[in-house]
Amino acid sequence: MFDWKKPTVQMLGRWQPWHQGHQELFKRCVAKTGQVIIQVRDVQGSSGGIGQEDNPFDWETVCESIEEGLSKDGFKKGVDYEIMLVPNIVNISYGRGVGYVFEEEVFEDSITNISATKIREKLRQDGELE
Repeated sequence: MFDWKKPTVQMLGRWQPWHQGHQELFKRCVAKTGQVIIQVRDVQGSSGGIGQEDNPFDWETVCESIEEGLSKDGFKKGVDYEIMLVPNIVNISYGRGVGYVFEEEVFEDSITNISATKIREKLRQDGELE
C-alpha cells in the first residue's frame, strides 16, 4: 500500500505521452525509495512553457497511459506509485535544502533520444492523433 508518510520520489511532467524513457526513469526512481508520486501537469490545449505548446492528451488519457505502461513491468498504482494532478508548474524554487535532493538521471543514448515530440508526430502521421 502506498504510504503517504514514507520517503517518496517525485516525478513531475506533462507525459505527452508516457513512453519508454519515462518508464526507465520511473524504474530508477522507485528503486530509490520503493514508491513514487507521479505528478501530471494538466496542460492539454495550453502551453507547458517555452517550446512545449503541443499537448494533445488530457488528464484522463495521460493517467491511463501511465498506468498501462507501468503495469507492463508489474508496477501497481496504490502500491508502487500514485498519480497526482498538479497545476501547470513551470518553475520550481526553494530557499534552502530541507531534506530533499534535486537529481538528474543520465541514461544511455537509446533512452535519452526517445522523444515525445517524435512520438506525437508519428501518431499524427498514422492518423491516431489529430
